[in-house]
Amino acid sequence: MAWMGKWISMPGFHRTYVSDRNDPAPYFRREFNGGKFNNATLKICGLGYFELYLNGQRVGDQVLAPVVSEYDKHSRYLTFDVTSRLRDECNTVVVVLGNGWYNPSTAEVWNFLTAPWRDCPKFALELEADGKLLLESDENWRVTSGPIRFDALRNGEFYDARMELTGFTESGYDDSSWQYACRVSGPGGILVEQKQEPCRVLATIPAKFTNRHDLWDVGQNLTGWARITVEGDAGAEVTLQYAERITDDGDLDTTFQDEYILSGAFQTDKYILKGGGVEIWEPRFTYHGFQYIKATVLGNATLRNVEARFVASDFPSVGTLTTSDETINALQKMTRWSFHSNFVGIPTDCPHREKNGWTGDAHIAVETGLWNFDPSRCYREWLTILTDCQRPSGALPGIAPSGGWGFNWGNGPAWDSALVAIPYYIYLHTGNMDAIRDNYEPVKRYLDFCGSMATDYTVSFGLGDWCPSGAETPAAITSTGYYYMDAKMAAAFAELLGHPDEAENYRALAGEIAAAFHRRFYQGNGVYESDTLTALGCALYHDLVPETEKAQVLARLIDKVEALDGAVDFGILGAKYVPRVLADNGRADLALKFFTRRQFPSWGYWVELGLTTLAEHWDGTASRNHIMFGDISAWFFTYLAGFRHDWKRAGSNYLEIAPCPVLESCRAEYRNYLSEWHCADDGTFRIELTIPPNCEALLRMPDGSAPQLLTEGRYQRRCSVAPQK
Repeated sequence: MAWMGKWISMPGFHRTYVSDRNDPAPYFRREFNGGKFNNATLKICGLGYFELYLNGQRVGDQVLAPVVSEYDKHSRYLTFDVTSRLRDECNTVVVVLGNGWYNPSTAEVWNFLTAPWRDCPKFALELEADGKLLLESDENWRVTSGPIRFDALRNGEFYDARMELTGFTESGYDDSSWQYACRVSGPGGILVEQKQEPCRVLATIPAKFTNRHDLWDVGQNLTGWARITVEGDAGAEVTLQYAERITDDGDLDTTFQDEYILSGAFQTDKYILKGGGVEIWEPRFTYHGFQYIKATVLGNATLRNVEARFVASDFPSVGTLTTSDETINALQKMTRWSFHSNFVGIPTDCPHREKNGWTGDAHIAVETGLWNFDPSRCYREWLTILTDCQRPSGALPGIAPSGGWGFNWGNGPAWDSALVAIPYYIYLHTGNMDAIRDNYEPVKRYLDFCGSMATDYTVSFGLGDWCPSGAETPAAITSTGYYYMDAKMAAAFAELLGHPDEAENYRALAGEIAAAFHRRFYQGNGVYESDTLTALGCALYHDLVPETEKAQVLARLIDKVEALDGAVDFGILGAKYVPRVLADNGRADLALKFFTRRQFPSWGYWVELGLTTLAEHWDGTASRNHIMFGDISAWFFTYLAGFRHDWKRAGSNYLEIAPCPVLESCRAEYRNYLSEWHCADDGTFRIELTIPPNCEALLRMPDGSAPQLLTEGRYQRRCSVAPQK
């Protein structure tokens, strides 16, 4: 039976969900008798975020927990083994709550202020010991407000250290002046245990004082918050403002970042000193995207130190890649930082102005994520949020979670395909079918919805090639391309799950879409409507071009790319299509120019600008920490390293390795597979491979010789290849 939970909150916190009132964070406390136990387990769902203390110590090292959900459908709880923490006699448990996503009390353009689940912070807790209920959340808990005076996810946290509650996490503290908690209704969703890796502080990076405008430079664009060391008089105040860029004269610049936040200070924390010595503080119920911190002191106080705390989902790293080209190496590092700092519980577009779970960004970057990290459990729980948002018609919003925004703008097949592509690539990389099994019925509903929106098997709704550098491509082309991809992937899912009739139906649907695509958009002589790189790339990438026309379409694409000499002329969809199509057809050298070119517009231009993460726009304006152009790292692994999975042998026990030697050297590691190759000026190609235990790899050398199946062990191979173009 599912855990229902008894929910409690602070009296007087109830409000209508349209209110922008933001109360101080509630502090709950309960003393209880312990004993000697063999097994004691504590379950807690604290919304929006919680911190838990038992007998004076934090329980767990997670932050920003639990991960957001569509709260009226599901809410996540965490489980802790507290056997060793319980005392024989009196014990004390404390819960501190923040607003998080559950109670967004400041306005922004995505309307979370009026989300249907929104309510005051609350929690449900149970502590079982040796199979018996030892403690639960009820009206016997005491509650008060404390030093956290304000917290909002997209704004920040205000902390008044003069109001700290000394000793309240230990037994014997006098809480007689505190109120009793009150029973409240829960958020309405089913309580499910959070299985994905939690968010944690993953690194602490010193910030350097710039001697101008009270500014500190971390040297890296990232997510998290500042930790300050300060000394001064009680009542002195430190204001921390965060941004990812500075003005020409070295002051903080929030241009392009705060325009969507409609109330409250944007990315701002405040700390009021209690006085009496050195004080160290960091916020706990918010996070920011930044490289620079402006620390302004009001009153008699001295700021001794500022550090950046990098916060993200703590999933493992499984892949690394370095090459002989420093621009490629910089882009690989930037992409890893962008991916990880845009995964704080859920995949997001950017960590500062939005923090939204945009579906397009999520699936465009999924292969990059899976080559570099193992975020599969995080993706699976985010897909639950996405399907919780799905309407009975099958329609999906452009962001998940969503308080109702994103159904009439911001979606469409090029975005919605996250529901289909992410389970597909999770299975391809891990061999785990759970994401496919869990989402098969929602995928079917979504394809039915696309069918209802189709005219002659083509669809025109939704966003297209977002943020192009030049010519725009009609959304009908890319939307129909992804409709076709989804039908093909659904057929593969049906086959895998043992539904051959449904697999045949989806294959037939895919065939109809392909024929309709060519019929509607092909204009002859290798040209698809609009004749953009994205249009040509879409047709070739999705395999929508009849065999008789492929050579002409490919030649047209290559001619247009060569004329650009490495300049990009596409948006985020073309950024995936075009480099892959070129490499798949023997022109990885052309694709490489998009990355290594240092002039605008190109990926390499961002390196020239000195960015440390990927940008939203090719000119480096707007966000400077976006993942939507981040398929490039997957391209590096797939074509430079040559690592590829096989659907028929999904998982990491088998890998195909087919390097493209368009550089001097490349070294890549993925789940203990190691490939290191060098290409000499005379065309001699040498590769060293390590195949991990119980694994196999099919090596395809670049000279076109017969493939070699290799089992676990270390190998060296060499051959001659044609001179690079």
